[in-house]
Parts: sequence; structure tokens; C-alpha cells
Amino acid sequence: MSIELVRYTPDELTDSKLDSLIESKASFQIVNIQHMSSVVEKVEGRIEKAGLSCRVYTEYRSAAMAGSVLGGITAIAGVASAAAIAAHNLATWDPDYELGKNQIKEHLSVVYKKEK
Repeated sequence: MSIELVRYTPDELTDSKLDSLIESKASFQIVNIQHMSSVVEKVEGRIEKAGLSCRVYTEYRSAAMAGSVLGGITAIAGVASAAAIAAHNLATWDPDYELGKNQIKEHLSVVYKKEK
């Protein structure tokens, strides 16, 4: 079951609009992103400024782990990917927000994870 997120472009998300969304613990999506790292930095910074925590990840990252069943160099990459994901999840345990980057579709899903 997927949730339909309200969509914004990077230009529509002023600091005050972003702060308002975070304060209301809203989930949303930023679309048509040309510079993913700067948008992620901005959103992550505003979330942390509000005293909340977040985890940034790449959507569909488990596909990288799927290679581990094929053997050879792909298996090494798949196992390394799984280890990195596990370490990252432990380092950002129980975040308030999850930020899912999707470079191919040029969007960032910002999802509030705790009870409102």
C-alpha cells in the first residue's frame, strides 16, 4: 500500500514553507530535482534545526543486494552493500523522518515515520 504524497518543486519550497511542513509533521515529495545533494542538505538541515532526526537513503537500494545471489564480483558488491545499509540503519535508529532519494526519477520522498 503506497501513500500519495503532496508534491513540490525545489523552487516552491522556501525555508518557511519547509519549516511549516516539518512543524506539522507532514510527509511530502520534492520533484524535478536537478541538484539532489543540495536539496537533501537543505531538507536534512531544516529537519535537524527543528530538533528532529532523519535517515537519508536511496530508494530501491535492496536491488544492489540482489546481486549477491549471482556469485563472483557481483556477490562481493551485494554483500558490501548489505553491510553498509545495516551500518547506516543502526547509526540512524528510529528517525523522525526518512528521506528517500530517487536519482532516476529526480525526486526526494520526505516521510514522517512516528505517530503524530
